[in-house]
Amino acid sequence: MTTTTVAYADVAGLAGTDLGYSEWLEVTQDRVDTFADATDDHQWIHVDPVRAADGPFGAPIAHGFLSLSLAVKFWSELLEVDGVTTKVNYGLDKVRFISPVKVGSRVRMNAVIAEVTEVAGGYQLAVDQTIEIDGGAKPAVVARGLYRFYA
Repeated sequence: MTTTTVAYADVAGLAGTDLGYSEWLEVTQDRVDTFADATDDHQWIHVDPVRAADGPFGAPIAHGFLSLSLAVKFWSELLEVDGVTTKVNYGLDKVRFISPVKVGSRVRMNAVIAEVTEVAGGYQLAVDQTIEIDGGAKPAVVARGLYRFYA
């Protein structure tokens, strides 16, 4: 994994840039349990490994929103913009949870900057993000993230 570092003045020209892949991250039961505590979602398919082993996925799975939230960590690995005063996660245009992430799986993200738009005081990047599962036939999550950079 290589972080792309650009100057703020060069952000406008980033549309179409494939930033490559983040590092792999193992999704542990501890991470799933911590997320369950944070969101108050303790559904057995996430937090009960014994029961989940006999469930529809054969193992406990990460919450879809946990898988999605990893985009924050992965995004920070992929792009660094020098010369900004503020970086904002502005939201999402579209999200789909394609495949469940079983506890013990490794995931990583690919990011492609689809659009760059000038906004008051800065730039907004629309980024096509794909979170994939190591050895998986289909991705875990596909999403278009919106990020703002202000100088």
